[in-house]
Amino acid sequence: MGLLEGKKAIITGGTRGIGRALCEVFAREGADIAFNYNSRDDLAEEVLEKIRSFGRRGMAYKISVTDRPALNRMVREIHHEFGVIDILVNNAAINRGDNFATMTEHAWHQVIDTNVHGLFNVTKPVFKHMLRQRSGHILNISSIGAIRAMPTAVHYATSKAAVIGFTKCLSREAAPFGVVVNAIAAGIFDTDLAEALPERLMEMHKFWCAKGRSGHPEELAEFAAFMVSDKNSYMIGEVVTVDGGSVT
Repeated sequence: MGLLEGKKAIITGGTRGIGRALCEVFAREGADIAFNYNSRDDLAEEVLEKIRSFGRRGMAYKISVTDRPALNRMVREIHHEFGVIDILVNNAAINRGDNFATMTEHAWHQVIDTNVHGLFNVTKPVFKHMLRQRSGHILNISSIGAIRAMPTAVHYATSKAAVIGFTKCLSREAAPFGVVVNAIAAGIFDTDLAEALPERLMEMHKFWCAKGRSGHPEELAEFAAFMVSDKNSYMIGEVVTVDGGSVT
């Protein structure tokens, strides 16, 4: 029996990096998986094949987290197909290597729309189902850039700080209905998002980090599987740092 045997999960941004690892690890642990993605049909098919190789059901939706009407339809369809939604992982996010002094208004809104408004767009319809069934786990992926003075982009750090506030406040509202909300503050992992970080920061990270390297997406996904499992029964509104022992 896997940690998530028989569970039904939605994972946003499921074709790359941490999102892909989440899909694969959760499926290995026994969950059926629905995920959305933005562009790469070939990557979506690879993830579906991996999910199905574990004997689990997989559903993929080419929908942006900024498209609220389409997301509402997606959640209705997933709920109809699965019958229940046990787990939501809000993972989808973008980053850009912008300095605040030269940052455009368009760049600011692009990051905030995806990382903050997208969080609302996905969580709202899923949360309603979880309230009615009086159970569920919501896990939001934040960043150490939200809680430490990292040399990352201001819009990205701001959006990830919003994720933390969202997590803590929603957890209080959700708990009486049996819905558990937590977050992970992720360090630097080998993902496309990390490519937006300055090269100098990546070199310095080797010295900051106790592990002496960037994280592998699977390492975060393994811990995330525990966080959304029934074994994690008394953690609510927490933001757990997973960063290999980085020091700033």
